[in-house]
Amino acid sequence: QFQLVESGGGLVQTGGSLRLSCAVSGLILEDLIVAWFRQAPGKEREGVASGSNRRGTTYYANSVQGRFTISRDNWRNTAYLQMDNLKPEDTAVYFCAVTPPFAGDYLSADEYEYWGQGTQVTVSS
Repeated sequence: QFQLVESGGGLVQTGGSLRLSCAVSGLILEDLIVAWFRQAPGKEREGVASGSNRRGTTYYANSVQGRFTISRDNWRNTAYLQMDNLKPEDTAVYFCAVTPPFAGDYLSADEYEYWGQGTQVTVSS
């Protein structure tokens, strides 16, 4: 049975940093595309970063480009999202998701098959 478990969320001041982790079990991360999404209260789920399985290509939402970095450790079957220079508008529940390779929008939630339960990130002003 598969499981994705996010960790690393919390409360941070504007300009601070957090590193989210997504531990994957029951699936082989190396074979999958991984992405991070976020959802703020009253808003739709938004794709913030994704990474292809073998080519290492990464994609970022314009709102986080240059501040967030997605990475993975296939040996540990774990994905990461390094978030720097955080802003209050980054406050949301962050979810990791994985799916087999596909051709399409890597930041579209509809494309992802497996999801974690989410971790809260709160950025105070």
